[in-house]
Amino acid sequence: MSKPDWDKQFPGAITVTDTSGTILWMNERSIQQFKNDGGEALVGQSVYDCHPLPAQEIIRRLLANQSSNAYTIEKNGVKKLVFQSPWYQDGQCGGLVEISFQIPQEMPHFIRG
Repeated sequence: MSKPDWDKQFPGAITVTDTSGTILWMNERSIQQFKNDGGEALVGQSVYDCHPLPAQEIIRRLLANQSSNAYTIEKNGVKKLVFQSPWYQDGQCGGLVEISFQIPQEMPHFIRG
């Protein structure tokens, strides 16, 4: 059975970097989201060049500690959830993956027992 290509047309932006911060892969939504910054031409470029210094420091910390980060943003009336996490291959950290997608302005929160 072959792996489905769910990530290519996933409605959220997925960007993958290696441990040095080089962008390895972007799904179609990520390419579209960052088209004004270069779109697909960002593959092979440093993710640090795409971020201000405070964000660069967060990325360095996430890579050094192999930790995750999650937050919400709002821009032009659109609210998004951003999740950044290390990815692994053969037990070794390979870099970071960032997934961002639109969420409703008001979102239910459930506490399950």
